[in-house]
Amino acid sequence: MKSYKRLLVFLVVLGLVAAACGGDDDSGTGTTAGDGVTTTAAAEPVNLTVLVHQNPPMVEFMETFNAQFQADNPNVTVDMSVVGSGDLATITQTRLTANDIDVIDIFGFSNGAADYMSGVTPPNWQTLIEAGLLLDITDQPFVSNYDEATIRDAGSYDGRVYSVNLGRVSYSGMFVNNDLLAAEGVATPTTWNELVSACETLTGSGNECMTAGGADGWPIFVGAYGLLGSMFPDQAGLVEGLWTGSIKWNEGRALTMFERFQTFATEMLEPGVTGLSHDAGPARFAAGDVGFLPTGVWQAPALESAEPGFDWSYIPFPGSDDAADNQFLFGKYDQGWAIAADSPNQETALAYVAAFSDPANYEAFANAVGFIPTQPTATLSTKLGQEVAPYLENYVVGYEQHWVQPTGAGQWANAGQAPSWFAPFNEWTDPKALADQAQADLQAGLDASS
Repeated sequence: MKSYKRLLVFLVVLGLVAAACGGDDDSGTGTTAGDGVTTTAAAEPVNLTVLVHQNPPMVEFMETFNAQFQADNPNVTVDMSVVGSGDLATITQTRLTANDIDVIDIFGFSNGAADYMSGVTPPNWQTLIEAGLLLDITDQPFVSNYDEATIRDAGSYDGRVYSVNLGRVSYSGMFVNNDLLAAEGVATPTTWNELVSACETLTGSGNECMTAGGADGWPIFVGAYGLLGSMFPDQAGLVEGLWTGSIKWNEGRALTMFERFQTFATEMLEPGVTGLSHDAGPARFAAGDVGFLPTGVWQAPALESAEPGFDWSYIPFPGSDDAADNQFLFGKYDQGWAIAADSPNQETALAYVAAFSDPANYEAFANAVGFIPTQPTATLSTKLGQEVAPYLENYVVGYEQHWVQPTGAGQWANAGQAPSWFAPFNEWTDPKALADQAQADLQAGLDASS
């Protein structure tokens, strides 16, 4: 934070000196950073409007950051609006069109309309860029503070950068009950067969293999996202293959995946999970008689709160027979910063994002919010940070962030959700029959959009 303060004070002083020597420019002048775009807060009074979504730890951090930014830049007043995450896209569109927003909290770019897709509607972020509403920040120095994969996967379009993403989450791993596995002489599984064997040993000794929040539905298929990923580590390639026909839900490796989905849903999960909510999952797992909790990293704080002394680890879901395919964490990017292309306060907006992106400040933010960092210099001080650190170099954007359903596809086409379609969560009992139906519903959409 000290280095951030020194940096901002230095830049503001430069800006004031330049403004004094720069003649009649009413907006004030700052130092430049690539393509002549200024990054220093303007000398004249500025009301900087910032839009963020409701996330209590993030909002609390931003209130502190805004106060510090205003203290270091007395000519700036930060006007921050907080909206629900479900309303963020609509309000962003409205305020950009009205030209009354400067800095925008924008989720990681996902579900883009790829060249091989036809008849689909582009996502909101793509529409904003194509309409010229987001500022191209490709040449801004602060962009280089973030790792290359993040910039490529979550903030770029058509070779240019429009957002810096601030954090990612993984939903493809499992929490492991280290004490129970040790007590039963079970090694941490690294392949599908080892996982099956571990479950047999645990249930044979009167314990349970896995639990999840089945009452809420979605935790069942999210809990198996790692299985899907280990069967198809190239998640973008899976979506392209489904669209082009080189991969079919009811053939080869995909059919094997459906069979494992059923094993996961009907044999590995403990009886009674249909009555367990997602929020109740960590406490149930921490009771001590369950081996694994397949869910996202966001459940770590609840797990530690439920039982602070509980000894757990977090590993990728071992869904493949090949251990090399089980070394990835799949997930999605969360919030990022973008700037309005027509912002009248562009200099100050760039200075704001540059200040936020200072490595020391960013690390404090990542720890406050609990995101997996997107700056390579940042580390998490939490146990979760230590658990996921070995896998960050292999982090992969998940299937559901690439998937765009063909217009006219049937209800079973998105088989990434298939684990929750088996009994007792839904009506299906035969994996081959479900795979056939999923492919038929997908093909109906492909035929309609061709």
